[in-house]
Amino acid sequence: MVKMTSREIITLLPYSKPFLFVDDIESINEDGVTGSFTFNPELEFYQGHFKDHPITPGVILTETMAQIGLVSLGIFLLSAEEHTFKGQVVMTSTNVEFLRPVFPGDKVTVISEKIYFRFNKLKCKITMQNQAGDKVCYGELAGMFIKNING
Repeated sequence: MVKMTSREIITLLPYSKPFLFVDDIESINEDGVTGSFTFNPELEFYQGHFKDHPITPGVILTETMAQIGLVSLGIFLLSAEEHTFKGQVVMTSTNVEFLRPVFPGDKVTVISEKIYFRFNKLKCKITMQNQAGDKVCYGELAGMFIKNING
């Protein structure tokens, strides 16, 4: 198995700022990944969600869970087989429960456990925690990794 650094994995993610929600990957192996992201108070979506009392939208929390807990792990698993990943990732299912708000400036940690990875489909149990270690949201996410025909 080829060992990849967290920086190599983040570079392979199919996102860039302002839609990249991964700062660091603390640990990753065949069974799961742990990573983090800090929500910059200057992110544009805070201007309208909600007036005078901004919180991070649930869809952005779900996206952060997916980028760290699903896509980063999938790239790691596929790269171990093929030494690189060139392709697209398509979300196939989400089931997320939200427990606490995430505010501008908050740092979150995402912990993902692989449920299965077969036929390029990855399904994971994912939890997000705030700086205090409180569970913010949790659920199961799944996605397909589609290889580029021209890549």
